Amino acid sequence: MRAALPAPAVGEDGLWEVPVVALEPIAALGYLLAAPEEADADAERPAYGSDLRVLRALAEFAVDLVGRGRVLPGVRAAGHDRARATWSAVVTGPDAVWLRAVVAGSPGSLRAAYPADADRDAVTLKVIAGAVDALVDAGVRSRLGPAPRRRTPATFRTALVGSDPYFAGTPATLSSLDKALVDWQRDVTHGGSVRACFRMVEPDEATPAAAWRVQFALQSTEEPSLIVDATQVWRAKGALRALARHVADPQETLLAELGRAVRLYPDIEDALRTAKPSSLTLDTDGAHGFLSEAAPILLAAGFGVLLPGWWTNPSMRIGAKLSVSTPAQPGSADSKAVIGREGLVDFRWDLAVGEHTLSDQEVVDLVEAQQPLVRVRGQWMYVDADRLARARMFLAKRTHTTGRMTVGQVLAVLGSPDDGPAGLPVVDVEALGWLADLLSGEVDHRILPMTAPEGFTGELRPYQERGLAWLSFLESVGLGGILADDMGLGKTVQLLALMCGELPREAGPTLLVCPMSLVGNWQREAARFTPGLRVHVHHGAERPKGKAFHAVVAASDLVVTTYGLMLRDAEALREMSWRRIVLDEAQAVKNAATRAAVAARSLPSTHRFAVTGTPVENRLGDLWSLMEFANPGLLGQPSAFKQRFATPIERHGDGEAATRLRSLTQPFVLRRLKTDTSIITDLPAKIEMEVVCSLTREQASLYQAVVADMMERIDTTEGIERRGLVLATMTKLKQVCNHPAQFLKDASRLAGRSGKLARVEETLDEVFAAGEKALLFTQYAEFGEMLRTHLGARFGREVAYLHGGLSKAQRESLVSRFQDPTGIGPSLFVLSLKAGGTGLTLTAANHVIHVDRWWNPAVEDQATDRAFRIGQTRSVQVRKLVCAGTLEEKIALMIKDKRGLAASVVGTGEGWLTELSTAALRELFTLEAGSVVE
Repeated sequence: MRAALPAPAVGEDGLWEVPVVALEPIAALGYLLAAPEEADADAERPAYGSDLRVLRALAEFAVDLVGRGRVLPGVRAAGHDRARATWSAVVTGPDAVWLRAVVAGSPGSLRAAYPADADRDAVTLKVIAGAVDALVDAGVRSRLGPAPRRRTPATFRTALVGSDPYFAGTPATLSSLDKALVDWQRDVTHGGSVRACFRMVEPDEATPAAAWRVQFALQSTEEPSLIVDATQVWRAKGALRALARHVADPQETLLAELGRAVRLYPDIEDALRTAKPSSLTLDTDGAHGFLSEAAPILLAAGFGVLLPGWWTNPSMRIGAKLSVSTPAQPGSADSKAVIGREGLVDFRWDLAVGEHTLSDQEVVDLVEAQQPLVRVRGQWMYVDADRLARARMFLAKRTHTTGRMTVGQVLAVLGSPDDGPAGLPVVDVEALGWLADLLSGEVDHRILPMTAPEGFTGELRPYQERGLAWLSFLESVGLGGILADDMGLGKTVQLLALMCGELPREAGPTLLVCPMSLVGNWQREAARFTPGLRVHVHHGAERPKGKAFHAVVAASDLVVTTYGLMLRDAEALREMSWRRIVLDEAQAVKNAATRAAVAARSLPSTHRFAVTGTPVENRLGDLWSLMEFANPGLLGQPSAFKQRFATPIERHGDGEAATRLRSLTQPFVLRRLKTDTSIITDLPAKIEMEVVCSLTREQASLYQAVVADMMERIDTTEGIERRGLVLATMTKLKQVCNHPAQFLKDASRLAGRSGKLARVEETLDEVFAAGEKALLFTQYAEFGEMLRTHLGARFGREVAYLHGGLSKAQRESLVSRFQDPTGIGPSLFVLSLKAGGTGLTLTAANHVIHVDRWWNPAVEDQATDRAFRIGQTRSVQVRKLVCAGTLEEKIALMIKDKRGLAASVVGTGEGWLTELSTAALRELFTLEAGSVVE
């Protein structure tokens, strides 16, 4: 049911009054859990915004806490001798880290109404914690179901489990109940500076197998590496000095902590009967009980627990080991037998513990031992009964343990390690030949770099040659990948070099899908670096269709289109035989459920590459979507991926799951950072690039209208009036190139109407994902204010804006907060070129974007030098935006080529343009065909 809500309005106090829908917690929990994980970005109206996405994540978090028992009962006064029984969350460890990250990244709508002088992070944390508690309470009650009808008045206990949380109670009884609950909960939420720690020590070769020991110790909660054994505590000597600043009486603290733990692990009671308890001796069964049952309980209750590495490492348990062999490199005599996902490789399955293959006799000995903890080859290991039964089945059948399998099946084993033979998990995969190079995750260093092919007019840097070799290697073995190099490292150049190396044309066309704002950039980069490449841009109302489209594709080496047209023309694109499909700025399909992502995965191609400058590790659902495009099936089904990787890593900080995912995906992801030593030494300190943006249809219409009107007036004037008209025309056209709203001055919306703004947003997505800062320069103060407002809302973060109307104190405050090394200040600084182009040190930024051009290199360099100056320790990337086919691009070419103009004249600014003839001005102002992308 959808209710009609009134539009937002501004109240008398200047605050926005926004209509809301209020839901009871149980109803809210059901609604949020039923909502899709992401809105379809391709829909005309997204289902919801970032604030609702955060609430959905909190609902999942609450349900997860309830499922793990991380909840506690509580009581709250409700007035009139009534109270409310509540369930609240226990948030510690990785859960607390995750919740703080949610607070830090929460959208502005969740903190918009706070007083200006409030600590917004602290208040937001309080609000979000309250929301989690409400959702936890709803989650517990929904699990318990409706309580039976009561004939007696409600009590605290009955109010905890029923749909009605209220019960009667006087202030005195409620105070007593609250105190009792606090005392009881202290054991669970104990937050002292020192806690008891339990270390399991296994028997060594010279010790009887039954002599397992649990050592007691004190551990600092603030410095977990500071651990003092109980024996040293009782000696009261040197080591206690390390604890002196944490606890006044270590011996009393140790006894109190052991007394607190005995309720959770009763076996400690025997040790407590001694005068100075320091350890507990266990037999093998007792050791197994401590490892499997007591340790998790103690850890959840806040105690320190140190366990042997073999227990916490699942690979150190009996499982299946897969060995496969391939030729050393593609191109060897029998390589055709193994190339591609369907190519065959020799395989062998063995039983193993980690990388150590077990003999049949060793497995028989394990079966006969009938012990959960056994020593194999001098190493203790855990053997559960289920795995032993499966190992026995493996030995008995000995079927399908050797033979041939496809490369795709090998990759499926990596993606689903729980599905080995006889139901055993896969503990190790050993490969020989090129497959070993691939699975190492270092294939770009193991294979020889490739020099630029004939016909490529640029020069590849060493790391780009390695990237080209990596791309070529993956294609040679029939696999796809994710090229995720940092911004400015030349992803476009590496891909063009790959395409150029395939000429002559029998290789077939590449389909490249990119945002509208990058179409012009691909056209120009291809013309610059690979002039022999036949490029067709598929866009516009007049684009070829049917047989004409087939003919154009057949005559092209590279077909460039946009994500929007990929959706509209998906059926036609699916009819083509593409050699390769490349998704540039592939974050556009990071949400696997969007129509764009589904359409991209449906396109037929031998090879696929996703290209993105943003890290692919941040959101694991995004990584699944990109990898599913590049190598379908590698990471399994979405539900299995979420259970195996996403939830353990994102919610619980599971390091072992993160390691497994990294080893699985690393071979297919090439990411180099500017901060890498091998990269940074190869880069200049300042990287300047001209970024060509496309006009939207609205911009093109306004641009042509301005040219038609002003050229007619310029043609009939002369002298000062003519020069004034030329400068006015230039100003209007540059404003149109920036954004229609700046030219029209109508305060209309900014999103989706400017190719240049779209490119700014795409660049800032990468900047913020890398945790870096940027400066945006514009010569128009009013456009700077528009950018500040729009980008602040778009990214949900503070945007600083420096213009000529600020006082000295205000300027200094903005600069100081931006430069703050703690990172609490804004990460984006919009500056008016005149007000912020000189006299400032802004080395916290290593990205500079000139949104519009001043056409005076000296002025632009001065502005750039706000970031590129003494104190800057990183390479600075400078982007100068110009719109394709407009006066911006034409003037840039004139300055670059100095066509008949002395450098001294060009350097004086824009005045020289007023002296051009009317014919030259008409050529300069006229919009070139093909400059618009839908």
